[in-house]
Amino acid sequence: MRTEQHNNNNKRLLSSKAIKPTAYFIILLLTYTLGYLSSPSPTSSSSTSSLSLKPLPLKLNHASSTTTTTTTTILRVSDNTTTTEINSFRVTIRCADPIPPEEIRGTVINRLFDGTSPFHNFPPEHASAMLRRTTKVKGWGSNGAVFENLIRKVRPRVIVEVGTFLGASAIHMAELTQRLGLETQILCIDDFRGWAGFRDQFKNIAMLNGDVLLYYQFLYNVAVFNRTGSILPVPFSSGSALRKLCELGVFADLVEIDAGHDFLSAWADINRGYRILRPGGVIFGHDYFIAADNRGVRRAVDLFARIHNLRVKIDGQHWVIHTS
Repeated sequence: MRTEQHNNNNKRLLSSKAIKPTAYFIILLLTYTLGYLSSPSPTSSSSTSSLSLKPLPLKLNHASSTTTTTTTTILRVSDNTTTTEINSFRVTIRCADPIPPEEIRGTVINRLFDGTSPFHNFPPEHASAMLRRTTKVKGWGSNGAVFENLIRKVRPRVIVEVGTFLGASAIHMAELTQRLGLETQILCIDDFRGWAGFRDQFKNIAMLNGDVLLYYQFLYNVAVFNRTGSILPVPFSSGSALRKLCELGVFADLVEIDAGHDFLSAWADINRGYRILRPGGVIFGHDYFIAADNRGVRRAVDLFARIHNLRVKIDGQHWVIHTS
């Protein structure tokens, strides 16, 4: 009797030991299945780019107090090489009504420089001996054919340049507009700080107490070439400067984008520059063909054009987008 009872106990013990691994396996399988079913489906690869859009109001106002509302917002852009996640680009500040081109210079001087031109009593004594006179201002693509092509076609009254460095392209555009008999005001947006390590390439630009005199050298170049009446600096970051011009009602016929070359910088500058573009105006820029074009300027330009159903044209190393 005891032997039979002992055998039954052994059977129950063996049975329970066999059940435990089975139960653990079933629980593990259920957990994996639930996790798989609840995860988002992976993005399928494709040889062509795909664009996913989600509605979101984006207010644009170009030439009147009437507000135009669009409802396209980029969430994800993917192609056969990279995938870019982009938060909605929201510009909430409403542009003022456009002011007449002939009032723009005075407005900028009054609102940004307390009514005194930055060229007044220039250069200051502490910096005059450090500035370098030159017959050719250093730049990149600053004399490209695109400038004359666009100026002849658009005949701009106002040009906004985002990223001016030493003023080479601004001086070139000022010479072109004068030659064509145009009265054009050129606003040059730049924080005039250069970039980390740029002194490795430009040791001839003076430094005073750790401050690179890039702004003073720009003013000096403009003065040397006698363009102080048509060129005016806006010495702030591109984001804050473009936002302020929008608030002041300063609109341009041509907007050149040539500041930061990474995707986010180019993307922000293009979108903000587009807001101050007059109807029928042209936005353009440099460095469409660079080593990092799929992650930098070209990606920002192509994405912007696709969203707004615009066409990108190429002129040398420059990209050009006509709005009409």
